[in-house]
Amino acid sequence: MKKIFIYLTIICVFAAASACDSGFEDVNKNPVLATTTDPVYLFSNAQFGSAIATQNYQMQIVQQINTPYTGVLEGGNHNAVSDPNSNANFNSLYLQNGPVNLLTTVIYFTKDNPARSNLYNMARIWKAYVFMVLVDTYGDVPYFEAGKAFLEGINLPKYDDQKIIYEDILKELEEGTKALDATKSIESGDLFYKGNIAQWKKLGNSLLLRAGMRYSKIDAAKAKTIVLKAADPANGGLLSANSDNALIAFNSTFNHPLANYFQGTERGNVYLGKAFVDYLKTTNDPRLKVISVKYETPGNPIATAGAENKTPADQEGMPYGYNESTILTSPGFPGKIGSAFKYSQINRRTLGKIDAPEFFITYSQIQLLLAEAVVRGWITGDVKTLYETGVKAHMDQITNYDVSAAISAADQSAYITANPFVATKGLELINNQYWISSFLNGSEAWANFRRSGFPTLPINTYPGKDPSVKDFIRRLVYPVLEKSVNEVNYKEAVSRMGPDELGTPLFWDK
Repeated sequence: MKKIFIYLTIICVFAAASACDSGFEDVNKNPVLATTTDPVYLFSNAQFGSAIATQNYQMQIVQQINTPYTGVLEGGNHNAVSDPNSNANFNSLYLQNGPVNLLTTVIYFTKDNPARSNLYNMARIWKAYVFMVLVDTYGDVPYFEAGKAFLEGINLPKYDDQKIIYEDILKELEEGTKALDATKSIESGDLFYKGNIAQWKKLGNSLLLRAGMRYSKIDAAKAKTIVLKAADPANGGLLSANSDNALIAFNSTFNHPLANYFQGTERGNVYLGKAFVDYLKTTNDPRLKVISVKYETPGNPIATAGAENKTPADQEGMPYGYNESTILTSPGFPGKIGSAFKYSQINRRTLGKIDAPEFFITYSQIQLLLAEAVVRGWITGDVKTLYETGVKAHMDQITNYDVSAAISAADQSAYITANPFVATKGLELINNQYWISSFLNGSEAWANFRRSGFPTLPINTYPGKDPSVKDFIRRLVYPVLEKSVNEVNYKEAVSRMGPDELGTPLFWDK
């Protein structure tokens, strides 16, 4: 009798356990927690996350922004290796919730869904943009296996040959742009154009034009072929007005990534570069008076920075080749106010605002690239008109930062008259303007500088520079963490690409 009771008890326990288990999942579900998400939200987060801080190398290499300091601010100012600053693009774009992972996920969940085909192709186009930035910064990077840790369990992705990545970027841009269809679902969660297909086609073609121009130094025939495809109106056209610019509009809650450099704790340490200020002064550029300022007390917050001298003739950019001690002996040193220097800084009421927009690709840049393509004989067009339109478009674009930065039509025309397009200096003039037009878009300004060779900048002769740098930094080194965590794939990339040094050129820069 005792045994029977034990058996019955065991049966009851198992029955109870079984009954409990059968409802376990339902009982433990959070009724208010989302189990799925609309992929367009991942896409918009990828767009937002593509705006990253690129001050410590890119804008210093092209001598637009400068700081004399070593330590946490060191990088392009001294042609030095600084892992915390050189890894910014890599870590930001490959971040777990960064653009690479988000876009890869969007593509995965929409590729077989005809109802979301526009989102699928928009994600392909923007992923191509993100990887152009990565390749242009580092060379070989994880591409085909990137962003697949959750989807396929690939935690240590292989690095791919930069030439092969660019070929796939071209394919993705061309196919993705052609496949966009205004008769299908419009993705209003898109931060750029609210899903406007005509504008997305312009963006895709404009990125294709930019990618095609990267080949100008190594394969002119290939560059011409790509440029002709991008510029063909039958494919949807290119950015045709400032309203087509791809940008992120920040606000007082979500600040621009560079807000800390211009308005926060680093405000007294960051200055405009001498070459940039000198060029704008020499050409009497009306943009100087809205970009540059000398504050009475430059280290203070804007509210207590005192008088603001915006007179163009008084502006002085900080020269390169010095540190915080040796800058005191530089020719024409203007002096200090407290711990800050009396050099010109970015205007914190205009381009240096905390809610300044971030531009990824603009109408101005596209007009100037088209002007170059005409000079090179790859397409037909009125190069003078394209050049002047590109210059004026950037002057108009500046109004996006603040209405007080508006440059009048009269000032624009006066500048063009005083600085006319001269065919014999076409490539130089066009790319000098591209340099100005790409101010604060550090990745693109640096890429075009390496590609075109313009502007002609003085070589930074800082005595402590990395020995691999012969003239200018050609790429950034990989994050230190990659060398240890992803060691096998890292070593394979270096053996194929060349030394992991600042002086190793990219494939399109040889």
